[in-house]
Amino acid sequence: MRFDEILTNDDLLDALYDMHFDECTPIQEMSIPPVIDGRDLLAVAQTGTGKTAAYLLPVIERLVNDNYPQDNVNCVVMAPTRELAQQIDRQMQGFSYFMPVSSMAIYGGTDGNTYEQQRKGLKMGADVVIATPGRLLAHLSMGYVDLSKVSFFILDEADRMLDMGFFDDIMQIISYLPKERQTLLFSATMPPKIQQMAKNILKNPAEVKLAVSKPAEKIKQYAYVCYETQKLAILERLFKDNPPRRVIIFSSSKQKVKELARTLKKLKIHVAEMHSDLDQNEREDVMLGFKAGKINVVVATDIISRGIDIDNIETVINYDVPREAEDYVHRIGRTARADRDGSAYTFISERELGKFRMIEKLLEKEVEKLTVPSELGETPTYNPGLSTTKKRQNRKYNRNGKPTPKSNRKYRHKPSKRKSENGEARTEN
Repeated sequence: MRFDEILTNDDLLDALYDMHFDECTPIQEMSIPPVIDGRDLLAVAQTGTGKTAAYLLPVIERLVNDNYPQDNVNCVVMAPTRELAQQIDRQMQGFSYFMPVSSMAIYGGTDGNTYEQQRKGLKMGADVVIATPGRLLAHLSMGYVDLSKVSFFILDEADRMLDMGFFDDIMQIISYLPKERQTLLFSATMPPKIQQMAKNILKNPAEVKLAVSKPAEKIKQYAYVCYETQKLAILERLFKDNPPRRVIIFSSSKQKVKELARTLKKLKIHVAEMHSDLDQNEREDVMLGFKAGKINVVVATDIISRGIDIDNIETVINYDVPREAEDYVHRIGRTARADRDGSAYTFISERELGKFRMIEKLLEKEVEKLTVPSELGETPTYNPGLSTTKKRQNRKYNRNGKPTPKSNRKYRHKPSKRKSENGEARTEN
C-alpha cells in the first residue's frame, strides 16, 4: 500500500516523497488507519520494521488537520534511551519539514544550556515531546510542565523500558496526563508485564501483531556447546584467529560485562563496556569511539541490542544465550546491515541448552555447531530431540557419567504409597 492511499495531508506527503518513502511497511499499513480513527493501539513488532513512522505519521496528520492548539504539549513519546529519543526526533523533523509542527527531544546527560533549552520548549508547549522517563520526570518535578492537555501518549520499545526498570516512572508520568487521551503502545515482545501494562493504560485498543522476522540471510550463524568455564578460552581463541575490528559481545549481566571487559583489556584489545551503570555521556562516548574505529570491541548488556545506528558491525557474539528467543534476533541483527555480510557466534553452556532450543525453534532451523578445541576438554552434548523422560534419567548422572548420590538429586516431593480399593499398592504424586 502507498502512503497517499492512507494519508491525506499534501505537505506530509511531499515530505515523504522527498525522503523517498513510497510504500508502507506492514506495521505502517496496519497501524496508521486505526490511529487516524482515534483508537488506542497495541502493536507488537521488532526493531527495523518502520514502527516510528507508524505512529509519527498519523499523529502529525491529525495535529495539522484537526487544528490542535500550538501552545500546548499535544503528544508525548516515551523512549528508553537517549539514542532512540534522538533518532525519533530526527525522523520527526524530516516528516514535519513542510508543516507547522514543533518537536523537542528531552533526555539526560546534557549540560546546563541544553537543560535550559528543554525547559523553555516544555514551557512554551512543543507539539511533540520525545523523552526518556527519568529526564521528563525531572522537569515535571519542577512544576513548569503542563501535560494536562496531551492528546497522544506513545510508548516506544515498551518492553525495553520495563527491562530497564522504568515501570514506576512511566506510571508516574501517566498520572500527569488527562484520562481522555489516545494511547499507543509499541513493543518488540509481549511478556506478561507488558500485557498487564496494556490492560491498565489502553482502552479497547486495536491490536497489530507481526511475527518476528528471521535474521538476515547474510548473517552466518554459529554456536559452540560448552561448559561455562570454557567460554572465555573459546573467545580468546576466536580473537587470536581473527583479530576483532567491529565486534559486539552480549552478556547477561552488568557484572559479567565488567569482568569480561577487564579481561579483554589485559589481552591488549581496544574494548569498552556498555550497561545501565554508565550515564548518557559515557554511553555516547563509547558509541562515538566505536563508530570512529577507536574501539574494536563493545561488551554490552541488551541495552544496545536495539536502537543503535551503526551499519558496519562485522561480528556479534552471544557470550550468554539471551533469555528470550526474540532477543537473539535483535542481537544478531546488529550485523549484516545495509547489505553487508556478518557473522554471529553463540556460546551455549549446559544450563542454556533449553533456551537455545527455543531459539532454533523460532528460526525454524538448526544453527551450525562448531567444535570446541580438544585441548579445552570435554563438552556437553547438544541433542534438540532429547525427551523429557531422558532428561530426568540423565539427572541421575554427573558430567563424568558417574551416578549422582541420592542426597544430591532434586525432587519436588516424594511419592506416597497408599492402598487401592482392591488392596494393591498404588503411587500418588
